[in-house]
Formats: sequence, structure tokens, C-alpha cells
Amino acid sequence: MTINSEVPVPAARAQPAAASAAAPQQNGTSAADLVLPVVAAGAVVVVAGYGYVRRTRRARTRTTPGGGPAPAGPAAPPLSELDERVRVLLAGADDWVRTSREELDFAEARSGADSVAPFVRAVRDAEAELSAAFRMRQQYDDGVPEDEAARRHALAGMIGRCQEAGRRLDAEAAGFDLLRALETAEGLGEALEVAEERFRALTARTGGAGATLAALAGRYGSAAVDAVIGHAEQAKDRLVFATTRLNQARQAADMGEAADAARQLRAAEGATAQAEVFVAGIERLAADLAAAAELVPAALTGAEAELAGARTGAGDVPAGELHARAAHADLVLTAVREELTAGPYDPLDALRLLVRGLLPVGVGRAGVLSAAASLVARSAVAEADAFVTTHRGAVGSTARTRLAEAKRLLAEEPSALLTADALARRARELAERDVRLHGNPVAGAAEHESGLAGAVLGGVLLGDGAPSSFGGPHTRARRGRGSAL
Repeated sequence: MTINSEVPVPAARAQPAAASAAAPQQNGTSAADLVLPVVAAGAVVVVAGYGYVRRTRRARTRTTPGGGPAPAGPAAPPLSELDERVRVLLAGADDWVRTSREELDFAEARSGADSVAPFVRAVRDAEAELSAAFRMRQQYDDGVPEDEAARRHALAGMIGRCQEAGRRLDAEAAGFDLLRALETAEGLGEALEVAEERFRALTARTGGAGATLAALAGRYGSAAVDAVIGHAEQAKDRLVFATTRLNQARQAADMGEAADAARQLRAAEGATAQAEVFVAGIERLAADLAAAAELVPAALTGAEAELAGARTGAGDVPAGELHARAAHADLVLTAVREELTAGPYDPLDALRLLVRGLLPVGVGRAGVLSAAASLVARSAVAEADAFVTTHRGAVGSTARTRLAEAKRLLAEEPSALLTADALARRARELAERDVRLHGNPVAGAAEHESGLAGAVLGGVLLGDGAPSSFGGPHTRARRGRGSAL
């Protein structure tokens, strides 16, 4: 109820009117003619004022017909508490999307693209909500908005976006389970065949990944392959875990324990998907390094030609500053040429140096250097994304936020590609730090030999041992009742 700020008319205001009315009046009007009407009017005002004040006080305190003070509403949580909730939700929602996409791949391999179309749309919708939440978080980390009320509103918006992403996945989870039909003998048998076939194909690729990595290090130097060092071993680790779970799934299926067989199968699928990420990372880096090595000579030639033209003027850049930028660009060109003649070098890093050194001079916004900027940024984003995928059991929201922003910037102009590259590299650093701080979640040699430790670190298994799967938070809660350990 809105309280009127006007003060009710008090009874004291009636007294002067009554006194003046008691005096003799002109025109023959007697005192008695005026006293009664004025006193009556004063009484009405007094009663009305008293009633207003009483109603106002009652409205302030009454919550039940019996009266009593109104209970205070729940206090708004501190901003720090709301911020921490957002961090947890962002990481969780990112995991929902990643694991849903992984299981969706296995379902499509068995049932075809048309059958999984509704679930593909659900994942895309969830990705869109999550991307918006990450964008808001990046702006929040950059200090936008500034005042506390607006920042609280922004955090609430992020929570809503994450919850909507989970809702869209949960809404399709039951239908997805019907499509997979893992708790029926026919559905489980077909799904096992798909998983085993993919496992065998990946095992063959993993065998050659180590040799590919060694060849890359010999050709381009050890620094060029730092991002994928250990990938072959970690792929084998996930495959060991997948082997165990596939065998257990077969045994459970033979015994008629369909629910347990489905849990074991999902764990095997998740581990196989992550093993493929490790192997694909080596193969992708090999392709990126080869493409970069072919691009470096052309980038050097094009940069020198454009730099010569840029020295005559670069828009609003003052002559002195332009001269300084051009001098720095000359140093970069010289350094890259020396790397080419000195022996093994990292061609992706050479392109990165060229792009960073020449864009400030106004060179490279089109043509070969633009292509170089795109190649470098996309390679960095892919490396960071692979690391988050395979270590998501330990990676927090800040690394994921920087990665999401880097992905968004890939479609922008070359100057934005520089930022995308820097953000992706920062995301990888933050993710590695999270893994170091997280430590080893599963102790013991046996757990490492079985691949269990890697599966937990990679988020293949949730905290209670249940396998991750298609769906949002409600699906996870439902499936988390069982244990796959």
C-alpha cells in the first residue's frame, strides 16, 4: 500500500473556526445558527483523520487478519555469493552441452541424421543460450556494467540463460532415451556395435599418433608441438578405460542387467570420444603446421610490399608514430627471416609474429596476412577447446569464458582475430592452472592403470561415479542415483 505523504487534518484546526462562530454575527445571523454546523464539520474531519492514521498504521504492520508484524522478506544474497553461483552454473552448463554433443554423435552414427534432428536443435538452442551467458560474463569481467545494482541484474541474467540451456536439454532427454533404447536388448546391442567399431578405428589411429608427433617435433622443433605433448599417451589412457567399460557392458547385457549395461556403455562412449579429441588434436596440428609453413614465405613477401606502401601514410596515425611502428615491423620481418634460415622453427608462431607486428601499421587487413591471422587464431582456439573438453572435470568458468569469447571473435575482422588468438591462449593457460590446482582426484596406481583417474578428470564420470550423458541438470540428477564405480 502506498503511504500518502500528506499529513491528515488534525482536530486542532476546528477550534478557531468554532470560536469565531460563537461571536455575534452581522446580518442577524445568531451564534447558534453557526456553532452546530461548524462543530459537526470539525467532528467529521477529526474522525476522518483518525481513521486514516489508524488504517495506515494497520496496513504497515498487518499480514494476517489477526494482525502482528509482517515477516521480513528474504535478504538479497551478497554479490560475491551470486557471482560464485554464476561461476558454477557456467561450468556446469558448458559440461551439459559438451557431453550432450558427444552422446549425440553416437546416436547419429546408429540412427541417422534425420532421427536425431530434434536433439541437434536442442543442443544448438542450448549452445546459443550458453554463448549469450558467456558473452555477458566476459563483459562483466571487463567491468561492464559498473554499479552494483546493474551487476547484480547481469548476474541474474547469466543464471537465467544457463538455466534455460539446461531446460532445453532436459526437455528432450526423455525422447533421446527413447531413441537410443539402451535398456532394450536390441537397442543396447546395436549401440554396443557402434561403440566397438568406433573404438577399433580409433585404436588404429592412436597407434600412429605418437609417430606423427615425433615427426612434427623433428621437422618444426619441440616448441611447435608443446600444445599436444602427451596427447597420444592420454588417448591410450582413455581407451584403456573404454575397453574395461565395453567389456563390462557386454557382460551386463548377457546377464540381462540392461540398466547397468547402459551406464557402462555411456562411460565407454565418453572415454572414446575424448580419446578421439586427443588424437584429432595431433592430426589437426600437423595440418595447421603444414599450412602455416606454406603460408610463411608468401606472408613475408606480401608484408614487405604492403609495408612499403604504408610508410607513405596510414590514415590518422601521426608521422612519428607511424615511423616507430614501421621500424618495429622491420624488426619483426628480419626476425622471421632469420628463423627460416636458422633451422627448425614453428611456422604458426612465425605467422603470429608477422600479424602482430604488421597490423598496427595498417598492413595485413586483407590478403595473405588476413588468412594468416585466421589460421593462427583458429588453431589456438581449437587447442584450448580440446584441452577444456578433455579436462572439464577440473576446468573452471573463467577459462571457459575466455574461450567462448575467442570463438565469438573468430568471425570478426583481422584485428579481432589477434584478440581471439590471445584469449584462446589465455584460456589454455587458465585451464592448465585449474588442472594443477585441482590435483589428482583419484589416488592409487590401480586407478591410473585402469584409466579411471583420467576419466574423472575428463568429466566422463561425474562426482558420484555415474557417467555423463545427454541432458541438463535434472537428467544428471536422475541418472546420478546409480554408481558406475
